[in-house]
Amino acid sequence: MLKRTLIGIIRSHEQTGDRAKDPELKSHYYKMSKEKAWEEVVSTLKKMQGYKVLHEVESVGEIVVEKRTATGRTMDITVSVISVNPLFTAVDIYSASRGSLGDLGSNYRVILDIYRTLDKKLALYKAEKP
Repeated sequence: MLKRTLIGIIRSHEQTGDRAKDPELKSHYYKMSKEKAWEEVVSTLKKMQGYKVLHEVESVGEIVVEKRTATGRTMDITVSVISVNPLFTAVDIYSASRGSLGDLGSNYRVILDIYRTLDKKLALYKAEKP
């Protein structure tokens, strides 16, 4: 976590993906259709404390969420629900802080918080990369 804070001094964004070096930032996969995953992810994000869903585009699979930090900064988070095949769906997250300085690792912690919540809700469907 100290490493993330130090990296966060200069960087104010974080994203997940298949090629992420940090295992915590790898894409999360669920064994369910994109439509079902979309419904679950949207409903989960709407229920999460401190997060505000601003925009949903189901055809593209993106949900734009806003979060205010304790210091008053605003974080813009894009959650992508991607159909890998008819049975598997991937969820990726991009989080960026508004402002000029780094985020001190808060984008990293937000991504982990969202993934933890989704994994808890979709535990039965959690899968390894297909």
